[in-house]
Amino acid sequence: MRRDFIISLGAFLLILSGSLGADTLLLDSISASPAIDAQGIPRPTRGMSMETVKSRFGEPSKLYPQVGDPPITRWDYADYSVFFEYRHVLTSVVHR
Repeated sequence: MRRDFIISLGAFLLILSGSLGADTLLLDSISASPAIDAQGIPRPTRGMSMETVKSRFGEPSKLYPQVGDPPITRWDYADYSVFFEYRHVLTSVVHR
């Protein structure tokens, strides 16, 4: 009986130690709040409406049709692309 308890306790501690040593992934470049990236390019942020993006950043140079379900739309500007789900920004990506 005592041996079973010790084996169970050892297994529990082994499992617990594995989860305590888990790595944390930090992504400094992905954030919903900054409108300016590391290269100093102002761009739309997550949650902005299409109307807000047009009023703040102007007309896009190229518009792509909606694809998929939910519908995803892409607008290209000179330095970045903006991706919308329905009518709100998912993300904006700086061109390389």
